[in-house]
Amino acid sequence: MTYSIVARDAATGHLGVAVASRFFCVGGVVPHVRGGVGAVATQAFVNPTYGTNGLAMLERGEAPDAIVERLTGRDDGSAQRQMHLIDASGRNAAFTGGKCIDWAGHEIAEGVSVAGNMLTGPQVVAETMRTYRAAVDKPLAERLLLAMQAGEDAGGDKRGKQSAALVIYRDQDYAWLDIRADDHGDPLEELRRLYRVAKERYLLVAETMPTRQNPHGLVDRSEIDRKIAELEAERRDAGQASASLATAHP
Repeated sequence: MTYSIVARDAATGHLGVAVASRFFCVGGVVPHVRGGVGAVATQAFVNPTYGTNGLAMLERGEAPDAIVERLTGRDDGSAQRQMHLIDASGRNAAFTGGKCIDWAGHEIAEGVSVAGNMLTGPQVVAETMRTYRAAVDKPLAERLLLAMQAGEDAGGDKRGKQSAALVIYRDQDYAWLDIRADDHGDPLEELRRLYRVAKERYLLVAETMPTRQNPHGLVDRSEIDRKIAELEAERRDAGQASASLATAHP
């Protein structure tokens, strides 16, 4: 009922998961990410502990293939489950249980994996993977969104569309970007809109937030206010409205 992509950006080490499904609030259960540690997607007859325990095991330095073996081996329901994961160095692994609803399967390449179940066919996973690997010139968020749309265009979830999510962590314990469409007629398009909104202001602020290396972050907000104003002016000059649905203060 779901397809997802788990990736590590080779240039930055940033980790991301994108997922779409004909299932409510898929972003609440499938993606599990920890900055500098790894990323896990758990789906099909979902077992969220694959995500929570998987991250804890990655943090201890265990290899992804060993984690898959341990988690599925102790789970009587593993034949109905699917998971894939990557660690901070780029090692990855995937598992598709034999009782997952057709079509179900996964594909692994360097720094990325794609997995899905209850899909229209194997082309969904193949096109998601192909598009991600071809978009090497794009930022991680855009690569993931392009890849997911390619999977949808190839057939996607055979039951239809309802929810989607995109989560990206850098090297901190908090997400750099975490957006979701929990119940929407075109959830991937909604994710793209939310990403456009995030670029208007939110991601500029995210660059100034405190980190482990800099516990103060940026304390003088005048520079970020200037950048936000410049972006707003560029949109006005181009005749483009904000992507946000928020109402202006009267």
